[in-house]
Amino acid sequence: MNLVADEAGGARVVRVGDERIDASVAIQFKDRMRELGSGAGPRLILDMGRVGFVDSSGLGAIVAVMKFLAPGCRLELAALTPTVAKVFRMTRMDTVFAIHAEAPAPAHGA
Repeated sequence: MNLVADEAGGARVVRVGDERIDASVAIQFKDRMRELGSGAGPRLILDMGRVGFVDSSGLGAIVAVMKFLAPGCRLELAALTPTVAKVFRMTRMDTVFAIHAEAPAPAHGA
């Protein structure tokens, strides 16, 4: 699971480099997010701009990440592709997460 974290816009931003968050990577995704989310400030933004598919296991993994974050740390989503945005709307998860049209650019310009 290709996940890279950086600081941007006063938040820790985790950029998903894979095209899918599904059953085949859900456990690996949760484990890696636990590492990257550790010690995050009040906002952890998941940049999903490259993700074209999320199945129920992937959605469950994203919800699990939200639940294991430290108190006071909020998981937000950014740059959802149309197909992934539809999954969040259909499951009403768009009412659970703050969703941004795009992720903040990395602070170091990379």
